[in-house]
Amino acid sequence: MNNEGTIRFAERMNQLPPYLFGMINKIKMEKRWQGIDVIDLGMGNPMDPTPDRVTEKLVEVAADPKIHRYPVAGGMKNLKREIALYYKRKYGVELTGEDDVICTIGSKEGLSHLCLALLGPGDTVLVPSPFFPVHVYAAVIAGASVIRFPLGSEEEFLRQVTTMCQSLYPQPKLVMLNYPHNPTGILASKDFFVEMVKLAKRYNFMVINDFAYGQITYDGAVAPSLLEIPGALDVGVEFGSFSKSYNMAGWRLGYCVGNTEMVGGLAKIKGYYDYGIFSAIQVAGIVAMRDCDDTIVEQVEIYQKRRDVLCEGLSRMGWEVEVPKAGMFLWVKIPEPFAQMGSVKFSIEMMNRANVALAPGAGFGEEGDGYLRLALVENENRIRQALKQMKRAMSEIEQEIKAGTFALEP
Repeated sequence: MNNEGTIRFAERMNQLPPYLFGMINKIKMEKRWQGIDVIDLGMGNPMDPTPDRVTEKLVEVAADPKIHRYPVAGGMKNLKREIALYYKRKYGVELTGEDDVICTIGSKEGLSHLCLALLGPGDTVLVPSPFFPVHVYAAVIAGASVIRFPLGSEEEFLRQVTTMCQSLYPQPKLVMLNYPHNPTGILASKDFFVEMVKLAKRYNFMVINDFAYGQITYDGAVAPSLLEIPGALDVGVEFGSFSKSYNMAGWRLGYCVGNTEMVGGLAKIKGYYDYGIFSAIQVAGIVAMRDCDDTIVEQVEIYQKRRDVLCEGLSRMGWEVEVPKAGMFLWVKIPEPFAQMGSVKFSIEMMNRANVALAPGAGFGEEGDGYLRLALVENENRIRQALKQMKRAMSEIEQEIKAGTFALEP
């Protein structure tokens, strides 16, 4: 049957570029189907296990037939209360656990649906770049305009937001934050959040902080919560996730906390889209949040050791490496002469020649091209092996460049 002219996508689809990470994953999976061992430094997909006490609780609760019914859409009362208690214990933030907390199917889903509740045609969102794709394209899908600007220092960030609020009409409706930052691992200071809250009140915009990596910090560093700042509850919300802190990525459990009107808007939208999270997963989430702080400490130690192995190995290969203080990635600049080929071609070459998956920086915005994001999900020995394979592949490419048989252009 010829359906030419019948299948017509919405205009918004034309604004969504190809998902580069999907392309890299496709090549990776094709290699693995062929029996080739690919070392995956590309996707931030934890390979370490969920804490035993969490999986044991899931199994226990899942056997109860009463749990098999539709869950409460916005999250179980006990889980929401546990999230509120966690914010009180960890950050000194007073939440009721009712209208100021909602559970989400991971933070990515929640953030996307919140954009649908808050944004539409004619609205403008400010997003620093490089960026995690959903921070831009959730707003685009909602019909809003996105203005991207270089991440820069805190002072430069605040200056640019101020300038755009003063010069744009209508003024920006939302500023998207992501600290600890993915992909760069940059931490925000409390002073930065204080100034951001002041700007939000002065220029009447809302703030979202994606706090998915809030617990993954190194060398004694601590990631502050936006909601610690007096007045933050008046202007913004924060998204958290169980994916990284408790190695529960596939469980799809997250939350949004903060301003009750924004949380309420998300709840209303979600009421039309989903029925919430399987109740057994929510109960297991209570166990994670209540009883697994020790496993977070252990996991951070594991990531820090992997970070150090990867940083040291790349430095020995002549790469410029800035050691991250947070997150589960390295954000590294591709060295010459390989930088000329761009991050996408370099990543594909490493996949084809070295059997190592990397995330091209171009997937995080134009400002990211020339960089790579390397995930700390493989164990130390696998990371060392990946470095050896990359070094060998880069040596091959360098010889081909000298011989004039390799095209540097993408």
